[in-house]
Amino acid sequence: MQVTTSSGKYSAKHYPDTIREWKKEGNYFYFYTSETILEVRIISDKIVRFRYAADGKFQRDFSYAVSDRLEESPVNFGLREFEEAFELYTDALRVFIARDDMRLTITDPDGRIINQDEMGFHWQYYLQKGGKIVYCSKQIQEGERFYGMGDKPTDLNLFDKRIENYGTDAYGYQKDTDPLYRNIPFYYGLHKGMGYGIFFDNTFRTIFDFGKEREGTTSFWARGGEMNYYFIYGPELMKVAEAYTSITGTPELPPLWALGYQQCRWSYYPDKRVKEIAAEFRKREIPCDVIHLDIDYMEGFRCFTWSKEGFPEPAKMIKELADQGFKIVVIIDPGIKVDPEYGIYQQGTQQDYFCKRADGALMEGDVWPGKCVFPDYTNPEVRKWWAGLFKELVEMGVKGVWNDMNEPAVFEMGTFPEDVRHNYDGDAVSHRKAHNIYGHLMSKATAAGMRKFLMPNRPFVISRSCYAGAQRWSSLWTGDNVSSWDHLWLASIQCQRLAISGISFAGSDIGGFIGEPDGELYLRWIQLAVFHPLMRTHSASNETGFNQEPFSFGPEFEVLNKKFIQLRYQLLPYIYTTFRQYSKYGTPMLRPLSFVAQHDEKTLDRSHEFMMGDSLLVTHVSEPGMKAKELYLPEGQWYYYFNDQVYTGAQLITIPTPLDEMPLFVKAGAVIPNYDKIQYVEQRELSEEMILHVYYSDQIVSSSLYEDAGDHYGYKNGSYNDIRFKQTSDKQHFELRKKFFGQYKAAYKRHNVQVHGLPFKATQYVVDGKTFKLNNSNFAGGIVKIVVERNFETLVIK
Repeated sequence: MQVTTSSGKYSAKHYPDTIREWKKEGNYFYFYTSETILEVRIISDKIVRFRYAADGKFQRDFSYAVSDRLEESPVNFGLREFEEAFELYTDALRVFIARDDMRLTITDPDGRIINQDEMGFHWQYYLQKGGKIVYCSKQIQEGERFYGMGDKPTDLNLFDKRIENYGTDAYGYQKDTDPLYRNIPFYYGLHKGMGYGIFFDNTFRTIFDFGKEREGTTSFWARGGEMNYYFIYGPELMKVAEAYTSITGTPELPPLWALGYQQCRWSYYPDKRVKEIAAEFRKREIPCDVIHLDIDYMEGFRCFTWSKEGFPEPAKMIKELADQGFKIVVIIDPGIKVDPEYGIYQQGTQQDYFCKRADGALMEGDVWPGKCVFPDYTNPEVRKWWAGLFKELVEMGVKGVWNDMNEPAVFEMGTFPEDVRHNYDGDAVSHRKAHNIYGHLMSKATAAGMRKFLMPNRPFVISRSCYAGAQRWSSLWTGDNVSSWDHLWLASIQCQRLAISGISFAGSDIGGFIGEPDGELYLRWIQLAVFHPLMRTHSASNETGFNQEPFSFGPEFEVLNKKFIQLRYQLLPYIYTTFRQYSKYGTPMLRPLSFVAQHDEKTLDRSHEFMMGDSLLVTHVSEPGMKAKELYLPEGQWYYYFNDQVYTGAQLITIPTPLDEMPLFVKAGAVIPNYDKIQYVEQRELSEEMILHVYYSDQIVSSSLYEDAGDHYGYKNGSYNDIRFKQTSDKQHFELRKKFFGQYKAAYKRHNVQVHGLPFKATQYVVDGKTFKLNNSNFAGGIVKIVVERNFETLVIK
């Protein structure tokens, strides 16, 4: 029975009734009630998809998020029937489906509840807009925490929060602003040491409630589409993260230069100013690889054009900068100026590639060029056309593209009206369904074009808006933030949250986009950004003409900013190795403490500290004038980076925070590869040494170093090196073993091994069986330094 509410917007809610029959088709199971069908797909022993047909008919099974490389790997699974429930089983899970109402209970093989429906799946007709609103509610388990959901600017633990996914141009957002630019409907639950994830693959406006509306209940729903979600069991949170990325896809390796420092401003104009900025970096010997060009490089803000006055010879300028080691990244927005003399507008209108309103009129709205129309990126023909537009930019020497305003943002309306129509890859829909994937598909088409025309080199794309799975082709930044200490904290939270939501290649506008930071705030932001995969300064135009470069804050801060940007470049081999781990396995590059020590209750609500890769623990200085900071170290032994003092973990400690230091720790036993000082990544080829910082431990500890050419696809054909280290030492003996896999010919010939923290007085070392005496030149500040050939296999110090 349907009952219309007083508002007339919604019908009464519908719930599944008794299951009448079931059937099995391969690894799919179907359960039928009088009007609802539940499809359960066993993807692996720890991944199960639940998909509901509310009124007996499934919609097209199509996703812009799921990777075409997702592999089904169920081995041992089946179904058992009981009087009150069906039991689906795998080696790792038990899924109980109640016969009378279809509610789910998911346990491990020992019967411990991992996740349990409260009301479970239900739905109602959306009378005002059409279609159905689909819901699912779950019970919150005792002590349960929730994480994920992209870069929501709120506490890391989402308990007692209600959040929404509807891509929004959130200029100057603050803590708890919602919605934001990005739309990633994926969260983690953790209780009693058991971690799981739920990915709700629905592109309509979605809402998630983690006990805010009703105590003891978490729920998620969408204003259209299907209830279609993936359940992922760990029990380790890191395994959940990797499994989620196996569903939504892993990224290719970026060009190594994209992991260097990037400088941006709205706007560097004209070309003379761009060259001046580049010259300042090189003169002051502050490392930098990338300069971004904001909208003013275009002719009247028309995409794919160059200002005749400001940039009359763009190819010449780009070549001059390339000779100095700089790459140029240009901004491209979706708004195409309405101008009959403008070639892109002509092509799009002739081929009917722009979005239309419900009555057939073009979707028009004001953005930077004035009145604009907008490509329908949900149409595969439009994506192909858009990709082709990057040919000329690449031929001029452009190496990367920055997609902005793609929520989509429209000045007078905020975004597109809901009646705008989209192709949706052959399934004509309204903007209600396409809104959250508009920017996602724009960046996908951009990346396809850049990849095609840059081949054999790798592209770099950065986007403001996206949906789940964008990591396959794009990096992100956190949007139009503010120059404040609160936003420095938000930058740390947002990048951690993005990393565990599948998108590690992300960063914030260093120093804040809106406003003017002082030297201290900018320095502390630089220090944090050293450990964000994307490291870019960006700032807005302002009346004072203030410039936000590392050398803009006076000599004292210039020296300190330079020191930490140099640290970034020294750590690039470690960061690139961590990116390769992410690319291959889906492992987040940034890891909240709860993800590396989930059985330690004291880590579960910590947000300031995080791991960058396997071996570096970082937190940021979070207040002006801060002299010391309290932080929590997980279990184990940890070296303070700046003086090698060793701390025992599983406790709170306090670290002094002078301006020239930050709270940075190295896990005992780790090998941290370093480049020598360079100004841009191509200079690494000039060095004949790779530095290995090794931190003594009496435990067996493994580390790795990944290397390849850094800017082409040879690594996919085996042109790479995967170097494995194992430290096996005791109180009187240090031993480092190395195994080498690969066929890439690196430029350097030697390793400069620098051993920290030896607990004994060393007198000799042995390399592959040959003994050498240590002399004064091997010792410096408590560190033992030994230069060995690159192909060494065993180093012993005693």
